[in-house]
Amino acid sequence: MQSFKLSALVLALSFGVLAGCSNPSVITLNDGREIQTLDRPDYDDESGFYEYEQIDGKPGKVNKDQVRTVREL
Repeated sequence: MQSFKLSALVLALSFGVLAGCSNPSVITLNDGREIQTLDRPDYDDESGFYEYEQIDGKPGKVNKDQVRTVREL
Protein backbone atom coordinates (compact mmCIF):
# COMPACT_ATOMS: atom_id res chain seq x y z
CA MET A 1 0.00 0.00 0.00
CA GLN A 2 2.89 2.38 0.81
CA SER A 3 4.50 1.81 -2.59
CA PHE A 4 1.18 2.57 -4.31
CA LYS A 5 0.93 5.91 -2.50
CA LEU A 6 4.53 6.73 -3.36
CA SER A 7 3.97 5.83 -7.03
CA ALA A 8 0.83 7.96 -7.17
CA LEU A 9 2.69 10.89 -5.62
CA VAL A 10 5.58 10.61 -8.08
CA LEU A 11 3.13 10.39 -11.00
CA ALA A 12 1.20 13.47 -9.81
CA LEU A 13 4.42 15.48 -9.40
CA SER A 14 5.59 14.44 -12.88
CA PHE A 15 2.39 15.74 -14.46
CA GLY A 16 2.73 18.97 -12.50
CA VAL A 17 6.26 19.50 -13.78
CA LEU A 18 5.23 18.80 -17.37
CA ALA A 19 2.28 21.17 -17.13
CA GLY A 20 4.59 23.86 -15.78
CA CYS A 21 6.81 23.60 -18.87
CA SER A 22 4.02 24.47 -21.28
CA ASN A 23 3.63 28.18 -22.05
CA PRO A 24 0.52 28.73 -24.19
CA SER A 25 0.95 31.83 -26.32
CA VAL A 26 -0.95 34.11 -28.67
CA ILE A 27 0.56 35.34 -31.92
CA THR A 28 -1.08 38.59 -33.04
CA LEU A 29 -0.77 39.23 -36.76
CA ASN A 30 -0.51 42.64 -38.42
CA ASP A 31 -4.10 42.30 -39.71
CA GLY A 32 -5.42 41.77 -36.15
CA ARG A 33 -5.98 38.02 -36.31
CA GLU A 34 -4.76 35.98 -33.36
CA ILE A 35 -3.32 32.47 -33.35
CA GLN A 36 -3.35 30.53 -30.09
CA THR A 37 -0.50 28.07 -29.61
CA LEU A 38 0.18 25.27 -27.13
CA ASP A 39 3.71 26.49 -26.42
CA ARG A 40 5.89 29.50 -27.10
CA PRO A 41 6.68 29.68 -30.85
CA ASP A 42 10.25 29.05 -32.00
CA TYR A 43 11.77 31.50 -34.45
CA ASP A 44 13.82 29.97 -37.28
CA ASP A 45 16.45 32.53 -38.32
CA GLU A 46 17.22 30.78 -41.61
CA SER A 47 13.64 30.64 -42.92
CA GLY A 48 12.30 33.79 -41.22
CA PHE A 49 9.27 31.93 -39.86
CA TYR A 50 7.84 31.37 -36.39
CA GLU A 51 7.05 27.68 -35.90
CA TYR A 52 4.46 26.58 -33.35
CA GLU A 53 2.04 23.85 -32.33
CA GLN A 54 -1.62 24.74 -32.85
CA ILE A 55 -4.29 24.07 -30.22
CA ASP A 56 -5.33 20.91 -32.12
CA GLY A 57 -1.72 19.64 -31.99
CA LYS A 58 -0.91 20.28 -35.65
CA PRO A 59 2.27 22.17 -36.56
CA GLY A 60 2.01 25.68 -37.95
CA LYS A 61 4.27 28.46 -39.12
CA VAL A 62 3.93 32.12 -39.95
CA ASN A 63 6.30 34.61 -41.58
CA LYS A 64 7.86 37.04 -39.10
CA ASP A 65 6.84 39.95 -41.34
CA GLN A 66 3.19 39.12 -40.61
CA VAL A 67 3.69 39.03 -36.81
CA ARG A 68 2.91 42.06 -34.66
CA THR A 69 3.40 40.46 -31.22
CA VAL A 70 3.97 37.13 -29.49
CA ARG A 71 2.83 36.94 -25.87
CA GLU A 72 2.37 34.23 -23.30
CA LEU A 73 -1.07 33.61 -21.83
